[in-house]
Amino acid sequence: MKPMGTIPLEFQSLPLVIGGRSVAELLTSSPLFVYDMAAVSSRIARFRGAFPGIDLHYAVKANPFAPLLAAMAPLVDGFDVASAGELARVVDLGKAVSFAGPGKTDAELDAAIAAGVTINLESENEADRALAIAERRGETPRLAIRVNPEFELRGSGMRMGGRASPFGVDAERALALVKRILAAGAEWRGFHIFAGSQALDPAAIIDSQAHTLDLAVRLAEGAGASPPLVNLGGGFGIPYFPGEQVLDIEAIGAALTPSLGVLPNTRFAIELGRWLVGEAGVYLTRIVDRKESRGEIFLVCDGGLNHQLAATGNLGTVVRRNYPIAVATAASDAPRETVSVVGPLCTPLDRLADQVELPVAGPGDVIAIFMAGAYGLTASPWEFLGHSRPAEILV
Repeated sequence: MKPMGTIPLEFQSLPLVIGGRSVAELLTSSPLFVYDMAAVSSRIARFRGAFPGIDLHYAVKANPFAPLLAAMAPLVDGFDVASAGELARVVDLGKAVSFAGPGKTDAELDAAIAAGVTINLESENEADRALAIAERRGETPRLAIRVNPEFELRGSGMRMGGRASPFGVDAERALALVKRILAAGAEWRGFHIFAGSQALDPAAIIDSQAHTLDLAVRLAEGAGASPPLVNLGGGFGIPYFPGEQVLDIEAIGAALTPSLGVLPNTRFAIELGRWLVGEAGVYLTRIVDRKESRGEIFLVCDGGLNHQLAATGNLGTVVRRNYPIAVATAASDAPRETVSVVGPLCTPLDRLADQVELPVAGPGDVIAIFMAGAYGLTASPWEFLGHSRPAEILV
């Protein structure tokens, strides 16, 4: 038997209830992603308590489900997008929008300028193209600089700073670009400084934020102008795997908030994706077969890595570990056994859980994969082998 991660507190009762509704009521078709808006709202409220006066931006790439975005719009201060497709999903929701990501096409830059959103510039060439497009349109572009810092976020799942990178302008070149933007008459919107993601060590995030503030101050002093906004990035992780602990964001807020006076005329934002929505999502898939092979039991489901690539360990995980999982339809006192849970695809990579202890289950029962609210369906190859696209609902 192998361990699994801890099920989020909202979903620890069996049979499983999500948003006050039973799995039998929710699962009119299988597979299905369910997002619990109350869980999202509780995390937003926790952020507000820990970071008073700091703007909260939602990173749309974590989960772009339209009803979720609409429900979040009144609760957040802005949306951060990384493509024209994401921009189209939020541009009419009445919030500030910033557009980051390398490789923005001229068409995307044109759409962003037309919509009046802030473009986080990733290179000097992108700045030149944005300024030329704005001049042709006769409009003043809103331009910020994404800075590739000289430091990284220690212990992060994905490090975005401290090295050569396709993301952002190297810190030592950012000041010259600020001066070019100001000289061109564009509306300079500040800095986006993002050092890493999926960190669970509050001390590492506190250290990274301190370095970020120091860098922003140095750049502002060199430019002779205070940035209107400094996006401090995010990096807040969630505990997917055994032994991982919930991130202490209150400790991070207590360290950060008193330091913000170093730029008194600047607003600050933190950009979060998975921390807001990851734990709020549950992927439900029905068991279609139960089989034994050479002494091992396999529960074969109607969905797998084609919908939930990360849970199978195939989205950047070096060592495969088990996400939290449950038999959603089982009673809490049901007898248990060791099984592996697999999907319907013709590849051994399609394994949702490896040798975990679960209540005895068979065809017709429902498996719940937790931590499915971020980088789920849209980060998975859902067209692989031609299986149907799963439904999504917000409750």
